Amino acid sequence: MTSDDADSRSLNTGYSLSTKIAIGVAAGIFLGLLIGDRAAILQVVADAYVRLLQMSVLPYVTVSIVSGLGALDGAHARTLGKRAGAIVVLLWIFALAAVLLFPLTFPPNQSASFFSTSLLQEREPFDFLNLYIPTNPFNALANSVVPAVVLFSMVVGIALIGVADKAPLLQVLGIAGRAISRATNFVVSLTPYGVFAIAAVVAGTLSPEELSRLEVYLIGYVAISLLLSVWVLPGLVAALTPVPYRALLSRTAPALAMAFMTTSLFAVLPLITEETKSLVRDHASGDAEDDAAADVIVAASFNLPHTGKLLSLSFVLFAGWFADTRVPVTEYPRLVGAGLFAMFGNVNAAIPFLLDLLRIPADTFRLFLTSAVVNARFGTLLAAVHTLAVAVLGTCAMTGMLRIDTRKLVRFALITGVLTFAVVGGTRLVLQMALDRPYTKGAVLMSMGMLHDRGTAQILSGDRISPMPAVTSSVLERVHRRGILRVGYFEDSLPYVFVNQRGETVGFDVEMALQLARDLGVTVEMVRVPRTILDTGLDSSVCDVVMSGVAMTADRALHVRFSAAYLDETVAFVVPDHLVMAYSDWSSVKAMGRIRVGVPRAPYFIQKVRDELSDVEIVPIESMDDMFVPHNPPVDAMVATAERGSAYTLLHPEYSVAVPKPRPFKVPLAYVIAGRDSEMTSMVNTWIELKRKDGTIDQLFAHWILGDDPTSRHRRWSIWDDVLHRGGSGS
Repeated sequence: MTSDDADSRSLNTGYSLSTKIAIGVAAGIFLGLLIGDRAAILQVVADAYVRLLQMSVLPYVTVSIVSGLGALDGAHARTLGKRAGAIVVLLWIFALAAVLLFPLTFPPNQSASFFSTSLLQEREPFDFLNLYIPTNPFNALANSVVPAVVLFSMVVGIALIGVADKAPLLQVLGIAGRAISRATNFVVSLTPYGVFAIAAVVAGTLSPEELSRLEVYLIGYVAISLLLSVWVLPGLVAALTPVPYRALLSRTAPALAMAFMTTSLFAVLPLITEETKSLVRDHASGDAEDDAAADVIVAASFNLPHTGKLLSLSFVLFAGWFADTRVPVTEYPRLVGAGLFAMFGNVNAAIPFLLDLLRIPADTFRLFLTSAVVNARFGTLLAAVHTLAVAVLGTCAMTGMLRIDTRKLVRFALITGVLTFAVVGGTRLVLQMALDRPYTKGAVLMSMGMLHDRGTAQILSGDRISPMPAVTSSVLERVHRRGILRVGYFEDSLPYVFVNQRGETVGFDVEMALQLARDLGVTVEMVRVPRTILDTGLDSSVCDVVMSGVAMTADRALHVRFSAAYLDETVAFVVPDHLVMAYSDWSSVKAMGRIRVGVPRAPYFIQKVRDELSDVEIVPIESMDDMFVPHNPPVDAMVATAERGSAYTLLHPEYSVAVPKPRPFKVPLAYVIAGRDSEMTSMVNTWIELKRKDGTIDQLFAHWILGDDPTSRHRRWSIWDDVLHRGGSGS
């Protein structure tokens, strides 16, 4: 719920809505801590509340904007547009500047993640016309294209200003607005129950690490909102008008305190209007005409985005940081442009729209709703100060009392700069100290175990490697005769074959090998083989099959026989974290000029890189591990696949994976059949198709590639299990 929606309405009890919300949040947090992961059952309630909250938003936006603008007469509209409008735009600039400064409060966050399919998603090109100018307003409403809905409503509302007989329509719109408002009020009355479910799910299922990262947004939002409320906006008023800074805050302190406590801007509008009149009369020699100007400005500005609303855009930047999908600086213009229009409507419709626009996981929105319990008070305080600033500045501008004093403006700019540096820098320092925790993602990878119990493979090395009997009819016949499937693997095959911290040989293809042996009714031996077999061929005396994440290429197919592909990987760059965005687009990579790129020693990969980058120096890489050792001279980027490159970045978190767009190209993975044996090949091909159909490959992909590892999950701490010890052994 937003600061505009929450007020002190009584819900047929002695408690105000804001008090009930606080009780709901406290009760939800307690329940989450009490029962832990079991609170996830309330997720359906939380989702239902969010949907109800957004249900009536866009219709209300359309009706309120059309009726609000249409009710104005031409003179008021022109005055507001020329003078008060300029003041509002000035305050928007300050608010949006604060939003863009917000990421500077984020502490350094050394992080890496398993492969995510979001790496492959190409951002849709920014279509300004479709986003802002709807050819079909009903389609924009149906698809929640908030900026287009807002612009359409504004155009209709402005056009309605000049219509002579508009009163009947305004009356109908007023009735419709009141009806939608009543529906909205009903949903708002459910807020204590909605935030109870959300708080319970968050407190019960979010890991301590994630909860601590949410503190980053809460602390940063409070710090920046106080900077804007206590100094920037009041200081700007004092610099441009005769109203002193101290008088402005001391006179309006009761109204601002009420806004903070009730989280209702609407409730304090009359107080702000009256105090504006008093301040202008006492310090700017105002008269009755100035009083009328204040009435018009406060009433009109209430329907425009205020600084508190715009500061909510900072959550989008935080959500990107939280979900390890940072919003690049190049996307800031899109965030600002779309966000400003979206905030003409309800913030609960704007934030999901912007998360989707910038490809940030939508489930982070629940964190926004949870954080709003704290931020609503500071956001409403900032909204009240914004309205006060617009009223005083607008009244002085409309009556000719606005003054440009160079000395006062320079003083304001210097103090603002110093305070901004202190607040942003201080917040970042505090958060960095509070969140200074060791990096653990590499340990998570190395602690992974088998998804299913399919037995164990005997790892052969040194003297334990017994010679293979000669193939008499087929490799498959030899496997059945020996009762053993000998599988070859490469040393650098993370996450397909690797040794975990317990000394176990595990991975995607280890499980596939065990499953193949199980289906054949035999056991498994695994033996390390050199990569040179891909250039010379796989002798049947070495092993029966190589299962080790082998990329199928045309040049390799000249020497070995591949099975059917069982997975596709995506060619990508592995680069230092700060270069991810530069290497995520082929055009930006080409614009760098001549670069040195480490490429696996395979003609296919080398040719692919040369096809895309004509001016490139190729540095052959023997193994994945060699990518992360210093080169002399150093390489600028390394070519790998996104799937296995992501696994390696867990061990080297200073690196990230970048999939260049457009046209990311795939490389199929297949198994190498010994002796180019046709019978073994046919059987393995059929088996791969069966494993694709029965979901085995999908399950193993989720486990080993996407990192969905139930064996590494720990039950959330809860009072029920860990204090009362009532959960039992199965909890």
